[in-house]
Amino acid sequence: MEVDDAEAALVEHYPRLVRIAYLTLSARLGRHRRVLLAHRVAQRSLPRGRRVPEAVEAGTDPAYAVVRLATLRGALARADRVDGWRRWARSAANAAPIPPRVIGLRLFPRAGGSEELALDRALARLDAPARAAFALRGVEGLDEESTARLLASAGVAAPRRAVRDAAMSGVNASLLVSGEFDPCVLQARPTDLVRRRQHVRAGVGAALAVVVAAALLGVPGSDGGTGVSGPPGSAQAALAQALDPASLLRADATAWQRADRLDFASWPARGDRTGDEALLGRALSAWGRPGASVHVSVTAGTPSTPPAAPPRLLFAGDVDGAAIVLLYDGVRLVRYAEPLDGGSGTALDFARVDGALGASASAVVLARSDGNASYLTAPWISGVSLRDLLSPSAAPQAIHRAADGVTDPVPSAQAATDANCGTTGATWPAIRLTPRAGVPGLAPFVLTDLGDLAPAHLTYATGRGAVPAEATSADATAAWAHAACRLASVRGEGVRTVNTWAFADQPLPDGAGTAQWLCTRADDWSGDDHVLVQFLPPGSAPDTPAAVSASARSTAACGPVEPGVLSGVLWKARDGRWYLLGAGSPEVASLTATGGPRSTSPTRTLVVPARQTTQAELTGRLTTGGTLDALK
Repeated sequence: MEVDDAEAALVEHYPRLVRIAYLTLSARLGRHRRVLLAHRVAQRSLPRGRRVPEAVEAGTDPAYAVVRLATLRGALARADRVDGWRRWARSAANAAPIPPRVIGLRLFPRAGGSEELALDRALARLDAPARAAFALRGVEGLDEESTARLLASAGVAAPRRAVRDAAMSGVNASLLVSGEFDPCVLQARPTDLVRRRQHVRAGVGAALAVVVAAALLGVPGSDGGTGVSGPPGSAQAALAQALDPASLLRADATAWQRADRLDFASWPARGDRTGDEALLGRALSAWGRPGASVHVSVTAGTPSTPPAAPPRLLFAGDVDGAAIVLLYDGVRLVRYAEPLDGGSGTALDFARVDGALGASASAVVLARSDGNASYLTAPWISGVSLRDLLSPSAAPQAIHRAADGVTDPVPSAQAATDANCGTTGATWPAIRLTPRAGVPGLAPFVLTDLGDLAPAHLTYATGRGAVPAEATSADATAAWAHAACRLASVRGEGVRTVNTWAFADQPLPDGAGTAQWLCTRADDWSGDDHVLVQFLPPGSAPDTPAAVSASARSTAACGPVEPGVLSGVLWKARDGRWYLLGAGSPEVASLTATGGPRSTSPTRTLVVPARQTTQAELTGRLTTGGTLDALK
């Protein structure tokens, strides 16, 4: 494809491209700067060379797909930089084509009504990838799968999460084509004329001062030194040592017994190919310089840079038709896999595991195929069994392990989905690991595969404080049978631990029984979190998914730091009457409902007659005297 084709597509679809950029950029920039930056991003989407080698998705005009992807990348790169304007102006790499410049005027799209204003505010609460997903679905009409693929091509680390966040925003996407969000149909107003005149005077004075200083002091030249970075070859020498198989660190078989902490650093090098220098060399070379034939997968928030020092070898051997090498550099797990039949399909996977300890450092997914997974377990694990989270009464099934700690292939939760839960035959596999006798501070625990190298550690809490314990008790298995299906919403996001907290039991009117409230909090390795509050009516089957009443990100709620949580639902009784139900954690002393039925409860649960269309606000008074708003 010639660059002339891309230019024609840019001109033809320019308003759509600018609108996508405008919606993706942050509202913190202000409407004037946001408009100009959107035009700059779209104009910078034109390829630099005469030919365009980049492949695009099937079924789309290749020329338009190229400029759309470039526009999306440019908007995401500058989405939340309030100072993005100045950075761009100082960048020599963006000198051509000449971007739009407006002096003395402020430009902004036409004002919309209250619905457009509400939509703009809702978009401002989303992060840049979610805004981009919203724009692609509303402006381009893409489905969820196409949107996720396009976001992934644009460099978004968690594209499916962005699509999901956009879908859960609850705003009207049809308004995106209104004039409120059209940066090509603009209104103009003058800037502050008095202040502009003052700035001109100050600018002239500053320029004269610079000229005088340059004349008096002269312009310093380059001293030709190497600077603080050291000689040019030092970095290459360090990288060459880190990628040398002979420099790999290896722990002995009993190192974990002498270590002061149970982590990946105390794992011995295992597998029948730990002495295969050629295999280890290929793995390290792929890490340092992955070629076009190597498929690289990176967990959200994990750098894929080469190692800064020789990494530690944890495993090298043949598993499920592939030669596997597992490495650890103190922060990341890196898995290299090449097919034994010599075909294509070499893969390199990165996962962040900094601070992993105990249960979080006790197993790694070595291979997946045909809906199964094989695990490498820590040397302090004595037994592994398979559990179905959706069958709390079923006994765990023992899993065979080889002498090197590799399990037989077992069903993986990768095939389990939220939509399939509650249907006949639905399962959610997890593994239960039992530590060796005498291992301090470690009891049997449960892990599940959420698509990353390190499986997620599942815990359970009751009572005040959301303090997690191992999810092995009868109450824990019963609660997880109702919460497990929601794990699909955080698959592939680098989840470290997931805690389900049974924070309230609530008697329902008319003798309907007692409902249970659960709060599930997923924390990932990069410090992000995802909180779901769930309501379980009485009489639910053991594997019935609880209903989600609230969802939140980047919140301390439902965790040991700030455990307080409050939520509400509308519930229909057997006689057809509707009620507003509210419940808070033990940190909540009383509840108040406003905005619909007004009521106050002196306890941490509330029941108020309501209508099916009721929209109420719940507020809780904490035992410490503060207030707590309900999660939504």
